Amino acid sequence: MQSRTQRGRYYAYIAVLVYAAIIGLSFLFSKVALTYASPIDTLALRFTWSFAAIVVLLATRVFRISLKGKPWPRLLYLALLYPLGFFILQTFGLKHATSAEGGIIFATTPILTALLAGIFLKESTNLRQKLSILISVIGVVLIFVMQGTGLDLTNVTGILLLTLSCLASAGYVVLSRYLLRTFTPPEVTSFMMAIGFVIFWIASLTDHAANGTMNQIFAPLANAEFVWSIFFLGILASLVTAFSSSYALTKLEASKISVFSNLSTVISIAAGAFILGETVTVYHLIGSALIIAGVIGTNVKQKARQGSIAPSYQTKQAEG
Repeated sequence: MQSRTQRGRYYAYIAVLVYAAIIGLSFLFSKVALTYASPIDTLALRFTWSFAAIVVLLATRVFRISLKGKPWPRLLYLALLYPLGFFILQTFGLKHATSAEGGIIFATTPILTALLAGIFLKESTNLRQKLSILISVIGVVLIFVMQGTGLDLTNVTGILLLTLSCLASAGYVVLSRYLLRTFTPPEVTSFMMAIGFVIFWIASLTDHAANGTMNQIFAPLANAEFVWSIFFLGILASLVTAFSSSYALTKLEASKISVFSNLSTVISIAAGAFILGETVTVYHLIGSALIIAGVIGTNVKQKARQGSIAPSYQTKQAEG
């Protein structure tokens, strides 16, 4: 049993590393997609790919779900936080603030997650873990500040919306951790992708109907760059990240999962250097080192091992 638990945590760390890598790369693809389509249209088409993939996975029985007898309406609360709340608040927040400000504010998500996990899940973090999370946040902030960007406190609306988007993201992680006691990762992922598909299409159609541009909904698909970007965002940045984070949350504490999100900044820097030829400076390296140190410090093995909060799913996996 001990080796099975250790193996499960090992796979969880692989899953969350995959999550961080994809999120880090998603910024590049989002920039490309948004040059061809509005944020709402991009989200609608993005979740079309996600939902189509879910249908295929269910039809081929790769994903198996059974909501019979389960309190599935609770998943609506999860969907309100992510993808709906997070993406809507982030999209409108970035209309009033810069992407750099968004990056700085998003870096605080692990702190919010640790606070919420302590309140609602009774997950405790020791002093070293608290300091490690803070070091990770400082690493991200250092990178953005040294790039000559900071928080413009006059952008009250943008900062408030972006902060709320971080709160939605933190709430999603904590609520997922709780709901994964009852639901499996495929069930949570499938429900989220379906809700995102329906809601964002309703928003897109409403917007186009109001502006009399219904004939332009699929126009972006004429561009190969957009198609590849939306494929990445829909399949990898939405579906794969949702499943990998859900799986990881069945094995690891919420605070340990959340701090990995700051690794996306390191991945973005590396992608910018290798793909776009961007310059990597000393402060990039120092900030990245702080982020990585923070992640390691938060996740190093504890003397008192904490068990999983989702025993029903783990038992099912062991039996299967």
